[in-house]
Amino acid sequence: MLDSHKGRATHLPLIAVGVLLLLMGLAMLAGGIRLVTLGGSWYYLLAGIGITLSGALAIAKRRATLWLYALTLFASNLWALWEVGLDWWQLVPRLSLWFVFGILLLLPWVRRPLVAQQSAPLSTAALSVAVVLAGATALASQFTAPGTQHGEIAERAPQRVDPAHAAGDDWPAYGATNAGTHYSSLGDITPENVTRLEEAWRIQTGDLPGSGDPGELTSENTPLKVNDTLYLCTPHSQVLALDPASGATKWRFDPELSLQGAENFSGWAHMTCRGVAYHDQADYPAARPVDARPIARVDAQRSSAAEDTARLFAESSSETANQCPRQIFLPTADGRLISLDADSGERCEAFGEHGEVDLTRGLGAFTPGGYYATSPPVVTRDLVIIGGHVTDNESTDEPSGVVRAYDVRDGHLVWNWDSGNPDATTPLADGERYTRNSPNVWSMISADERLGLVYLPVGNQMPDQYGAERSEGAERYSAGLVALDLATGQVRWHQQLTHHDLWDMDVPAQPILTDVATPDGIRPAVIQPTKQGSLYVFDRRNGEPIIPVDEIAAPQGAIEGDHTAPTQPRSRLNLLPPELTEASMWGATPFDQLMCRIAFKSLRYEGQYTPPSLEGSIVYPGNVGVFNWGGVAVDPARQAIFTSPNYMAFTSRLVPRAEVPADSAQASEGNGLLLNLGAPYAVEMRPFLSRLGFPCQAPSWGDVAGVDLAESKVVWKRPNGTSRDSSPIVPLPFNLGVPAMGGPMTTAGGVSFLSGTLDQYLRAYDITTGKELWKARLPAGGQATPMSYRGADGRQYVLVSVGGHGSFGTKMGDYVIAYALPETP
Repeated sequence: MLDSHKGRATHLPLIAVGVLLLLMGLAMLAGGIRLVTLGGSWYYLLAGIGITLSGALAIAKRRATLWLYALTLFASNLWALWEVGLDWWQLVPRLSLWFVFGILLLLPWVRRPLVAQQSAPLSTAALSVAVVLAGATALASQFTAPGTQHGEIAERAPQRVDPAHAAGDDWPAYGATNAGTHYSSLGDITPENVTRLEEAWRIQTGDLPGSGDPGELTSENTPLKVNDTLYLCTPHSQVLALDPASGATKWRFDPELSLQGAENFSGWAHMTCRGVAYHDQADYPAARPVDARPIARVDAQRSSAAEDTARLFAESSSETANQCPRQIFLPTADGRLISLDADSGERCEAFGEHGEVDLTRGLGAFTPGGYYATSPPVVTRDLVIIGGHVTDNESTDEPSGVVRAYDVRDGHLVWNWDSGNPDATTPLADGERYTRNSPNVWSMISADERLGLVYLPVGNQMPDQYGAERSEGAERYSAGLVALDLATGQVRWHQQLTHHDLWDMDVPAQPILTDVATPDGIRPAVIQPTKQGSLYVFDRRNGEPIIPVDEIAAPQGAIEGDHTAPTQPRSRLNLLPPELTEASMWGATPFDQLMCRIAFKSLRYEGQYTPPSLEGSIVYPGNVGVFNWGGVAVDPARQAIFTSPNYMAFTSRLVPRAEVPADSAQASEGNGLLLNLGAPYAVEMRPFLSRLGFPCQAPSWGDVAGVDLAESKVVWKRPNGTSRDSSPIVPLPFNLGVPAMGGPMTTAGGVSFLSGTLDQYLRAYDITTGKELWKARLPAGGQATPMSYRGADGRQYVLVSVGGHGSFGTKMGDYVIAYALPETP
């Protein structure tokens, strides 16, 4: 009797393994049948049969168990190699689970009931060979690096850097200067000494998320360093002035945000302040007119616009100018533009009404938080120029996307540019209203005062995914780059970067002004990063492409009543990923990978620009973009770009109005449904994720890359960032390559910095090769663009805001941290 019980006990491990195999096999078989009916791979059906039968045979303690499982594992190994090669992260969901069960079946206490059978030694050997081959495949894949591009940006004589394109001891504007290069001419920190960087100081602003805040509360601030002071803003639009060497607070300003009729801020879409702007009257001596001469190499096409600007404001009141000779301009989350005395933090009373202008004037009604400037204005000699955010896909009756220029001294409106009425730039009269729902400019604006041009990255008319009722102005200017006359606001040139945009490919990043070496000599350029992956490079004088732009055929077949453009522009300089295929679907296990394959075959996907549809379409690159508001960093001396492209697929599905639940708040809560009130369709937008919450497309999902501008090519690229802070169970720091939300910065020392990855690090890289040189652990998400400056102690500092990002899912905080090389004795 005891022997009988003992015998049954020895069978339990094998039976347990058999039951697990049977259940997994049946699940794989069911999914495999579904995938085959959609025209997908037969592997899952056949492997499902093999695993199911292996489980049944194990339960029955049949000698064929090991043979059949060996054959299934061997075939799986061959199939995986055929489909993805030696790509470790692609092999994981295809082989790892079956490899583990192969080892389990080889364990003596599992296979003991099969040992006495005649073919056990041979079958054990067969399974051992299959397991060894799978292990060898995994081992070999450790020595490959798919998706990595090795190279070095060529060494050449440094290009002369226009001072207007580089920050120096100070960092006077969000993007370093009004050129937006994110470049510091400081070179104390080099690839040789960057490992010695240490934390110099940190502060906490005290502005933390509260119970009544929106989910998308974000700390995206890049501080300024001017006037021997650091100036930064917090998500709730508070301004802090800090000592650059210690972080000690000099003054603080709280605008006391209005709820605009809401009970709290939770119903607002965003709560963001990317930065403030600075104006110093001493930078523009009244006795000296604006230098209207373009740089010498473009004399042949010189502009008179700067002289026009100088004449327009030649008689500005000296009394008004002297009241606040140094100003900080703060855009607030309740739609105001406030001017503060940079020395004291007091309001500049002569600006507007008691130091502020009402940006909601002329816009009409909107829901609380539905309009305000998330990005800092651009400030020139006489103007502060600002656009605004509108809530995406809430309705077709949103506020205007007007861009307005105010006098820096007294805040009167000088001109306005509304794409719905683009020629009428004369200030809008009291009681009149700008064009409702015209495309907006929510990102940072750039300006070239010598050419007399201001450059606008333009968004879309709502809704993003349905364009049948768009206006003429929207069709002309949306998703494009528009250059306006600085003095008058009139359009000087424009380039549309997505035709009839149905994918939320609004232009997200600040245009970058730099000088580019070409075979025809140096040309003044504007570089525009885009969500779709193109880096457009135009002559900033006239919009002529410096790097060719091709019109590529685009998928057709929009929803009834709408249309798609037959072609879409694509720059020959781009960081587009390969198109998705069924084989590029991913998952943590074979099962969620199988579900992703089924979803891929069920959704509409014909490559980039697949139109939105009723069944659902894949948007890749997704609407978060290859590039977003963080943009890229340009080293004008090396003729190099340092950037961090993202690769995340999204899905969109048009929902007929009749199918939208009557309780619209409930309908949109937590399910990605955007209501598009006034349009015939709502839209479901969400990341393309597996059932376990992992991206459905294989990694890398975020890279760092280096571009040689003189050669117009990507030179190096590699996955960047780990899963340490996004693993669902335990913090596993796998170097997958994770998305980054936040911009890069680069320096004359050849070191570039990035802090925006999902894992909480500030990293330093060699811009020439892309090698990661140093990293510092951050206490929260660093979804902001770092900056650099020289302190009073002579040291070069690198500073980053570390506050997290509500919609990106990183840890929230309220830190500002500065790093520097150790002080020399």
